[in-house]
Amino acid sequence: RFVDELTALGVEPYVEASAAGVRERVAALIAGRSVFSWDPEWLPYDVGSVLAEAIHGDSPRDRQAGAEIGVTGCDAALAETGTLVLLSGPGRPRAASLLPPIHLAVVRGAELRFGAEEYFRERCGAIASAACCTFVTGPSRTADIELTLTLGVHGPGRVLVVVGPIESA
Repeated sequence: RFVDELTALGVEPYVEASAAGVRERVAALIAGRSVFSWDPEWLPYDVGSVLAEAIHGDSPRDRQAGAEIGVTGCDAALAETGTLVLLSGPGRPRAASLLPPIHLAVVRGAELRFGAEEYFRERCGAIASAACCTFVTGPSRTADIELTLTLGVHGPGRVLVVVGPIESA
């Protein structure tokens, strides 16, 4: 259901059966682009190993703002709405999911939940201690008074999600 909801939202989902498959997919999606990423220890499946040239939250603001793609993990993936939940804090800058025109989220299969209630019940302590809790439900969208929809005005206009296996590898 999560993949169906992502697709309906205009997100580009990829499902990989192995940690190696996740890393290969991420490497292909970021190829040739400047990357603003969470610190490697916060990325699942050792994805940080394919982001050697990435800039991080401690990089100069102009470099962060100039990144073409932001790479993050996620704290939950809500199947009911296709929503990603990201908790920010040290090594997990919120800006990595908001500044670049493309957001690539890597989802551990174990982070899939049906809905927000289940996530809130399980992780209320983590949410309370996070610098910020961000919910990402598809690309950024806005419409004017004539109902002309525009993507990417207040955040990424393109969202990619790579879902890995249930076991953490």
